[in-house]
Amino acid sequence: MIMLLVALGIGILAVIASAILGPKKATRAKLMAYESGNDPEGGVGTGQRFPVHFYLVAMLFIVFDIETAFFYPLAVAYQKLVPFAFWEALTFVGLLLVGYYYILKKGVLEWA
Repeated sequence: MIMLLVALGIGILAVIASAILGPKKATRAKLMAYESGNDPEGGVGTGQRFPVHFYLVAMLFIVFDIETAFFYPLAVAYQKLVPFAFWEALTFVGLLLVGYYYILKKGVLEWA
């Protein structure tokens, strides 16, 4: 409970500090979307399709990053775990492989 309160406190403190210390003048250039230094073209509201490929890859990165976070404690305490934990880990890997096969079939990782 203490760890949760400390984490919430740090998050709230960061938001408050940003609101107090951050710049207040909103100009047209500051409010404009940043696209690698170029003026934004198309996007939402222009009738063009909005590319979601980068968002899909970012979500995949998060999923596989969380996978690593789940496996790290398992690797540290592997010798102390019961055999049931091994089968749980294999089930988790199996589900991830099903997801990986799905994204390969959908062509999410193809950039051309």
